[in-house]
Amino acid sequence: MQKKQQKIVLIGGPGTGKTTIINKLKEKNFFCFDEVSREVISKAQEKGIEQLFLTEPLLFSEMLLEGREEQFLKAKKSKEELIFFDRGIPDVHAYMNYFKTEYPDTFLKKSKQYKYDLIFHFSPWKEIHTTDNERYETFEESTTIDTFLKEAYSDLNYKIINVPFGTIDERTNFIINSLSCDI
Repeated sequence: MQKKQQKIVLIGGPGTGKTTIINKLKEKNFFCFDEVSREVISKAQEKGIEQLFLTEPLLFSEMLLEGREEQFLKAKKSKEELIFFDRGIPDVHAYMNYFKTEYPDTFLKKSKQYKYDLIFHFSPWKEIHTTDNERYETFEESTTIDTFLKEAYSDLNYKIINVPFGTIDERTNFIINSLSCDI
């Protein structure tokens, strides 16, 4: 009998270490989906649009929603028992709420339709926060975004597990040791 698949999301404001941990989980041969927004941002920059989210937030968010839904459906078809996501579908409407941008009901409906099993939260951590071509938010903005993310997942009745600060290995091991299945 095949074990129940667990879809596990890493959430938190920009620059909190989620992608670093996703990469570490990949090194340990876990099945992981990368953050969709970096791909969307890169494609827009190739077309000369420096900050698509700032110029067309709804279009950017629709593209993110589509990409995250696609990841969820691929995961569902997968035979993998543990699947990690660098951000989930509810992140999309959380960001729209942060930017006080109106969005269609579809955003929330999809967040309710596609349910994850575990949510690991990465708190803002000033010592590791950096910016780059795709991550332009300041630490203060990251902290505020984090509040909207936690609210979005809490409103959907998710139990949020806080990942403690620590080394990459300590944080990765915390997540692995928190899973309710044999690895």
